Order: sequence, then structure tokens, then C-alpha cells
Amino acid sequence: MSLVFERYERQYCELSANLSKKCTSPNALDDGEQKKQKLSDIKSGVEEAEALVKKMDLEARSLPPNVKSSLLVKLREYKSDLNNFKTEVKRITSGNLNATARDELLEAGRADTLTASADQRSRLMMSTERLGRSTDRVKDSRRTMLETEEIGVSILQDLHGQRQSLLRAHETLHAVDDNVGKSKKILTAMTRRMNRNKWTIGAIITVLVLAIILILYFKLTR
Repeated sequence: MSLVFERYERQYCELSANLSKKCTSPNALDDGEQKKQKLSDIKSGVEEAEALVKKMDLEARSLPPNVKSSLLVKLREYKSDLNNFKTEVKRITSGNLNATARDELLEAGRADTLTASADQRSRLMMSTERLGRSTDRVKDSRRTMLETEEIGVSILQDLHGQRQSLLRAHETLHAVDDNVGKSKKILTAMTRRMNRNKWTIGAIITVLVLAIILILYFKLTR
């Protein structure tokens, strides 16, 4: 909930309680300066309460929809309570009623106001409790989301580390493959040299054998 809205709401509740006391005071209809002063105080309080309701309405409509809906429900209760005060002021200030009728109307209005205010306060408390539970659920959901995000980040870090390990292993295998290729080339060259050496030695031996045969031939024929 908005802190600004809560501040306005707290001011309105205090002002509403003060107006209820003034409207239900036994001297609310006394004649003379005391009555005028009390009526003036009540009217000023009603105007101030109306201004607070308007401020709360503006603040509530600027909030996100999930918070705004619950606050507008509370505002309807406050507006109804404010209308009761306005009606009470009209009854008090009415100069066409005689004293008896005025007292009866005041008592009836006083009872209605008290009943309505008590009922409205009960509904407001229930609405506040429901809003508090909703806020707790939102906080729990946000905490779960943050925990899930942390787990996801940890998993991504682990996957990144495994990817780096695989890349290093791939590089190592590539280097080994290069070394095997070089070794294979060296062995092939050595095999070719050995084959050439074999043929060279064979040729030399053949030449020596032929030379020996010729020498023996010439010696035996003489």
C-alpha cells in the first residue's frame, strides 16, 4: 500500500472519530455562541475530511490495478461515512424544525451515524486484513521468485563452467590429434627411409656377390 495513502487514511480516521464525538455531544444543539462555534468546527472538519477523501482518491487511482481496486473499496466506505456527516450537519443547522422534532431527528441521526460508522469501521477493518493478507502473499511470491532466480543464476554459472571445461578438453584433444598426426608423418618417413636402405643394402650385396663370382671365375679359368 502507498505510504501517502496510509498517511491520508490515518488523518481521516482521526478526523472522523473527532467529528463523531462532536456530532453526538449532548451540547451539540445548545443555543448561543457555543452552538455556533461547534457548528463551525463540525463544518470545517467535514470540509477537511472531504479534502482528505479527494486526496486519497487521487492517490489510489495512481497506484497499480491490484492495489487500486482494494483501496477504492475502502474509499467508498469513507465517502459514505462523509455523506453521513454532511447529512448530520444539515440536520443540526436546519432552523425550520422545532426543538422536539430537532431532538428526535438528532437522536435518530446520531444512532444511524453510530451504527453506520461502527458497521463501516468493521468492514474497513476486514478490508484492511484482506489487503494485508494479499500483501503477504505478494511478498511470499516475490521471495519465491527471487529464490528461483538465484537458483537459475547458479545453474547457469555451473553450465558455463562445464562449457569451459568441455572447450578446454576439446582443445586438448585437438592438440593430441595434431601430435598424433605429426607422429604418424614421422613414422611414415622413417618407414620409407628404412625401405630405401633395405633396397640399397640389397643392391650392394648383389653387386658384391656378382663381383666375387667374377673374380672366382677368372681365377679358375686361368
